[in-house]
Amino acid sequence: MIPATIVQGHRVASGLNGNPRFPGGTLRMQVPFFRKLGLDLSSYHLGTLNVSIAPMSYRAMNPKWTFRALKWHPTEPAEDFSFFDVIVHREGEPSISGLIYFPHPETKPEHFQKPEVLELLLPWMQGLTYGQKIWLEVPVEQMRIES
Repeated sequence: MIPATIVQGHRVASGLNGNPRFPGGTLRMQVPFFRKLGLDLSSYHLGTLNVSIAPMSYRAMNPKWTFRALKWHPTEPAEDFSFFDVIVHREGEPSISGLIYFPHPETKPEHFQKPEVLELLLPWMQGLTYGQKIWLEVPVEQMRIES
């Protein structure tokens, strides 16, 4: 299992940063496009849980889903997105299955993540706080976690 710490993200996916270019957040705008391509994200909260796996980093290997040149916004450039399976474990709670949401940095216009931060798509989970430790399981054939 991979130890991780919950950290604050840019708050763009959820829309909590109030950016008028992304009303309701980027995820709310992207979900219909992913659905048309066969990926239904309706069971997940419309925001990402950002976690740091520092001092480790990750290397994308074989994503479960990849979408190239997705034009999801009327004025922003098209982006590439990949998704990887993840299982999240918290002390004293049942494990939760979700996805790692990975907008490819080479096509992303702004709001870049540090190389040790993963963005998780999960059903709503009560009681999460910044600084909280959780543990991740990621299929090694999909993503390599490296020291």
